[in-house]
Order: sequence, then structure tokens, then C-alpha cells
Amino acid sequence: MAKGKVITIAQQKGGSGKTTLAVNLGVALARAGHSVAFLDTDPQGSLGRWFITRHDAGRAEGMEFSTASAWGVGYEVGKLRDMAEFVIIDTPPKADADLRPALRAADLVLVPIASSHLDLWATDGVLDLARREGREVLLVLNRARAGTKLGAEMVEAAKGLSADLAETQIANRVAYAASLGEGLGAAEGAPNPALRAELDALLAEVMGALES
Repeated sequence: MAKGKVITIAQQKGGSGKTTLAVNLGVALARAGHSVAFLDTDPQGSLGRWFITRHDAGRAEGMEFSTASAWGVGYEVGKLRDMAEFVIIDTPPKADADLRPALRAADLVLVPIASSHLDLWATDGVLDLARREGREVLLVLNRARAGTKLGAEMVEAAKGLSADLAETQIANRVAYAASLGEGLGAAEGAPNPALRAELDALLAEVMGALES
């Protein structure tokens, strides 16, 4: 079995939606027939609570989970890559030396940017660290507000950053937050064709970036 691909989700600013992105990307991969392992390096432990809720409901087949502090990331990733086709790392909201092991382990770094200029400004630190580690980055506009002036400004500003911007935007939908507490991905908890379409589109972009 080939070793699994590693996707690290990182952003300096809290509240950007890292865990939501980790969960929904992992569920999308699982729904596409892939085995997935989650690694939670955020002391807040939100991803872990989501996974335990899912496991207790009997919905974690084909999934693995582990935790690690910054210094233990390389060791845990080494194990998980032998167990799953994809490893998704959720990180704390900071951009310092503690983040570097999670970036170093990545085949692709996803950086969610919530719909505010504060989130956009906070992205530079993560991009700088990823650049130093020589890692490919894909920016994802999260909690996007399509059709608004702010939404248009965010797209244009994000295009000016030194990283690729995903064409797919994750909309500001209640279903994303509501599904987490049930141990679900949003596509499982809400029969919303538009929501499923945006997650499928993001998955296709991520797969394309991993293969490039």
C-alpha cells in the first residue's frame, strides 16, 4: 500500500474554520471511498470531540484518529500514513515554530480565510512558514458571502497573495456548524444540493493540487 497523502490545515487567526474544513474534507474523501486519518494538534481538541461523537455513533468506519503536540507530529504522521490514504492535520491558530512540523509533513497546506480583512491579513505568517518549508499552499475562502461587496473584495485581495486560490468558496451556511455537534459532515447532515456541490468541487481541486 502506498503511503497516504498529508493535508495540513493552518491559519494564524482563530475562528477561520480550520476544524470545519478538516471535518468536511475528510468526510468528502470518505464518501468518495478513501480511507482517512485525522491528526489533531490543536490543544482545544475540537476535531477530537467531533471524531469521538462520530465514533460513538458508529459512523467512523474507514477513519482513524490521533493527537500530537508539535514535537510529535512527525512520528504520528509516519504511523497514520501507513494506515490511511489521506491524513488531515488540524493545527492551532498560530504561526510560529510549533506549526512548522505540521507544515513540513504536508503534501499540501490548506489555508482557510474567513470573510474578513482581518483573516486575510493574518495569512501572511502562515504563507511565510509554508514557503520556508517548500510546501504548496491552496487558499480557501471560507464562510464566503457571494454576491456582496465584501465577498468581491476578499476574492480580489486573496488573489494578490503569494499562493494559489481555490476557485471553490465555502459559503456561510448554518449547516456547517450544526453538523459538527452531531459528528457529521455538513453533506451528511443537510440535503442541500448547493452545499454538496461546493464540497465536491473543493475536493476535486484538492485532489488536483495533490496530483500536480
